[in-house]
Amino acid sequence: MTSRFARAAAAGAALAVSASAFAACSSEPETTPDDVITIFAPENPDMDLDDNAFTKVIEEKFDVDLQFETTTYDGTAAGEKRQISLASGDYPDAYMLIPWVDQFNNDELVKLGGQGIIVQLDDLIGEDTPNIAAAFEDEPDYKKAATASDGNIWGLPQWNECFHCSYGTKLWMNSAWLDTLGLEQPTTPEEMRTVLEAFKTQDPNGNGKADEIPLSGDLGGTVLQYLMNPFVYTSGINAEGTTPASLAAVDGEVVLQPTRDEWRTAIAYVNSLYEDGLIDEGTFTQNGEALYAKGNSAEGVILGSVATLHPAVFVDLAAADGRGAQYDAVPPLTGPNGSDTSWNGPSGAGGASFVITNRASEAKQRKLMQIMDFIYSYEGHLQGEFGIEGVNWAPPESGDVPLDETVEPLYKTLTLPEGEGLNNAWGAMTQYFSDETFRGGQIVSTDVYDPAGYERRLFEATKLYEGHESGEAFPYWDIRISGDTASELATIQTNVESAVVQASAEFATGTRDIESDEDWAEFQQNLTDLGAERYVEIYQQAWDETK
Repeated sequence: MTSRFARAAAAGAALAVSASAFAACSSEPETTPDDVITIFAPENPDMDLDDNAFTKVIEEKFDVDLQFETTTYDGTAAGEKRQISLASGDYPDAYMLIPWVDQFNNDELVKLGGQGIIVQLDDLIGEDTPNIAAAFEDEPDYKKAATASDGNIWGLPQWNECFHCSYGTKLWMNSAWLDTLGLEQPTTPEEMRTVLEAFKTQDPNGNGKADEIPLSGDLGGTVLQYLMNPFVYTSGINAEGTTPASLAAVDGEVVLQPTRDEWRTAIAYVNSLYEDGLIDEGTFTQNGEALYAKGNSAEGVILGSVATLHPAVFVDLAAADGRGAQYDAVPPLTGPNGSDTSWNGPSGAGGASFVITNRASEAKQRKLMQIMDFIYSYEGHLQGEFGIEGVNWAPPESGDVPLDETVEPLYKTLTLPEGEGLNNAWGAMTQYFSDETFRGGQIVSTDVYDPAGYERRLFEATKLYEGHESGEAFPYWDIRISGDTASELATIQTNVESAVVQASAEFATGTRDIESDEDWAEFQQNLTDLGAERYVEIYQQAWDETK
C-alpha cells in the first residue's frame, strides 16, 4: 500500500501532468480498425486481461478484439500513468477504471469534453442501452452523479451500494482477549483507555511476554476517525486532496474541523493514548503489508484491536489457530459529541470511471456502449465481476439464505482451490450498478466466522454503526465546481488536506505538542497561509447554490 504522505506529493505532480496532458491532446490521434478496441484499465497481479475469461466472453459476444493498456491497483501509479497516456496523444479508445484506484474527476471531464478529447454520452444512452437507461431511471442519484457540472454526461461512474463500505470508521477488537480478562467492549473513550491498558499489561495472549499491541492501524486506516468522532465529527483523512475530508457542515456553515477547539480536545485524547503506549508506534507510518504481518505474527496473536474497514485487512481469516474469528466490531464510542461515526457518503461519487475518447470511431462508440450495457445487465454483471457460472458462482438453491434476508436470493460465489479461477472475471472494473438488491441477494453462509460467511459478518457488524451518522457530515458529493474556480480549489484542497494529515499524525505522536498554545497557533497560521479561508469560502458558495 502506498504511503498517503507520498501519495499527497504525487497528487500535486499528477495535477501538473494533467494540465500539460490536456494541452498536448489537441490533435486527432490515429485509430485502429472498427473491430479492434483499445482500453486503458487497471490489472491486479492475478489477472491477465488479454487472456481473461470475461474478455473472451465480450470478444465473442460483440465480435471485437480487445487490446489493453494496463496499469496497477496503486492509486498514485495508476493516476500518473493515465495522465501520461493522455499526454502522449496516442491514447486508447476508452478508459475503464476503478474509482477507489483512480478515476476522472468532474473538472477533468469538463476540460477533456470541451476539448473534444472524450465523447459526450448523452445521445448514446437510450433505446440501444436499456440497462444503463434503467439504472438511471431506478436511481436518479446515479444519473446525477454521472452528470458533470456543465450538464453533460461525459462518462459513467460506478454505483456500488456496499453497506459495509458506507461506514468505514470501524474498530475490530479481540473478543477472546476481552473474555480472558473478564472485560466488556468499551462504550466511552475512558472505557477504551481501560481496555487498552489491560491489553498492554495483563498478558491476554498468555505467552508470558509483554508483546501485545493494544491498538494499531495503518496509513490508510481509521484510527483517528474512530477515536476522534466521540469528540468532534471527523470524516477521515485524505492527503491527496481528492475529497474535502476535513470539512463539516455546522448549522448551515462550512467549517474546517481542525480549526475547532473540539478537534484539539480530540487529538489530545489520541495523543494521551499514544504517550501511554496504547497505540502502536507504527500506526501513522506503516503500510498495509506491515500491519498484516503483525496480525499474522508467527509468534502468536499480538493485536488487541485495529481500526480499519474490515478484519481481512490485518488477519488471515482462515488461519489454523482461529485468530481470524477472534475480532468483532465495537460500536461507536459515546463521548462529549454524542455517539457519532463517519459515513462515507452516497454509493457513487461524481466523476467517471468509464469514458470514450475521440480515437473511437462512431461504430466503436456504439460497440463500447453495447459492451457497457451488457455489463449493467444481470448476466453481464455476474460474469464480469465474479466469472464463470458453475466455477466462480452459482444460482440459488432451495434453503439458500441471502445476505439481506429481506430480498430474494440471487447468486452465490464459489470457493475454489487456491490459485484457480482468478483470471475469469474483471472484478471491480464491472461494479457499475451494484444496487442494494444485487448485493443483498448474494447467498452467504450464516456462520459469520467461517470465511464463507465473511460478507454476513461485515453486514451484521455495520448494523452496529448504522444510525450513528453525524449531522455535521458535509455533502460535498452534491456539489459541482468547475472552471477556474475548480483549478484554484484543486491546489488549495490538496495543500490544506495534506497539511491536516501531517499535523494530525504529528500531534497524535507528540512530534508537535497539542497542549502547547504556540504549536496550536502555528498550525492554525499554517492552514491560513495555505488558503484555508478561501477553501471554506469556495465550498460555502457552491453549497449555498445547491440549496
